[in-house]
Amino acid sequence: MTATTTSIPRRHLLAGSAGALAAAGLGSWSGAATAQAKALPEYAAWKDAASLIVHSSTTIETKRSAFGSSVITPAEQLYIRNNLPTPPASIVADRDAWAVSIEGVRNPRTLTVAELKTLGLDSVATVLQCSGNGRGFFPHKPSGTPWTVGAAGCVVWSGVPLRAVVEALGGLADASLGYLTGTGGEKLPEGVDPQSVVVERSLPIKALGDALLAWEMNGAPLPLAHGGPLRLVVPGYQGVNNIKYVKRVAFTAKESDAKIMQHGYRITPLGAKADPSQASVLEVNVKSWINAPHPDTGTVKAGLLQVHGVAFSGTSPVTKVEISVDGGKVWHTAGFVGPDLGRFAWRQFASQLKIPAGKYTMVSRATDAAGNVQPEQRLENVSGYGNNSWADHAVQVTVA
Repeated sequence: MTATTTSIPRRHLLAGSAGALAAAGLGSWSGAATAQAKALPEYAAWKDAASLIVHSSTTIETKRSAFGSSVITPAEQLYIRNNLPTPPASIVADRDAWAVSIEGVRNPRTLTVAELKTLGLDSVATVLQCSGNGRGFFPHKPSGTPWTVGAAGCVVWSGVPLRAVVEALGGLADASLGYLTGTGGEKLPEGVDPQSVVVERSLPIKALGDALLAWEMNGAPLPLAHGGPLRLVVPGYQGVNNIKYVKRVAFTAKESDAKIMQHGYRITPLGAKADPSQASVLEVNVKSWINAPHPDTGTVKAGLLQVHGVAFSGTSPVTKVEISVDGGKVWHTAGFVGPDLGRFAWRQFASQLKIPAGKYTMVSRATDAAGNVQPEQRLENVSGYGNNSWADHAVQVTVA
């Protein structure tokens, strides 16, 4: 499809829209832009600093104004979120020698990347998103990185389907095993209980159908910064479940007892403490936002305006995106542009709008094939996870 053209009557113009958003208790879209400029850490020095916001050595965000109009996010612009310090570069010196233990199958064994490459090959485009993306919009200011939209990207992974590895090892050891558990290979701090810090996540066994052990990203060897030499990629699931430096994949009867699984990444109500009874951060929820026009790209002139952004969901493809320039009072259907890379990738959407001078609150709202509609309001929770509120992701645009 191509972008649609809509004429926006002046009556839909929102005078003083920034004030209106504040009165409604909505977050500011530009919060991350105020972060103090910091240098890229050594392991990510190859990235495009002009396109990124460095929050810390392990949290780096893509600027909203840096997202282009193509489907794939270049590696040098992709965000970084690491729960532990990045391993030494020596682990990618001989990529094929990296080994991963496969457990919970009839013939468990440890396989090197070189051996994995003989078992199958596939490529899949997925949205990689930190579950805290959008945290910066929560009014209670949760602890953690105040991401706005830039803790996400769409990339192409290549590797062996995990189901092919399971089949090569005789299948699951027991049909009743309910979880796919991945363990990261980062060096753990000494003097602490390993289960209190290890990156280990358990997912419903249904995730096996699409999971990949990936050694390549966007056509190049998987960078150390993004989990190289080997990463467990689980399409449709939030970033923390896509285990970097994966050293163990186990099919288990119970969830991991690691702290990051039992208490971390839980949707905890305000005023409560995290516990295993609360929903875990698993599948990505339906979401979209507008990337342009954007104040950082210069003056926006009245007349024909190209409005574009991205939309995605978890395991269900996005089927419709609507755009509003008056904060959600009137909606216009946008068209999809560019290639459809599958249900796990995001879609670029665009619409040509004829807009007179004024101040506008531009928002987008996505719907997926399962009937999920992007909500107006965020789901409040202690850690600021899963924010897919279209109101929070508004862009304030002044047209001259």
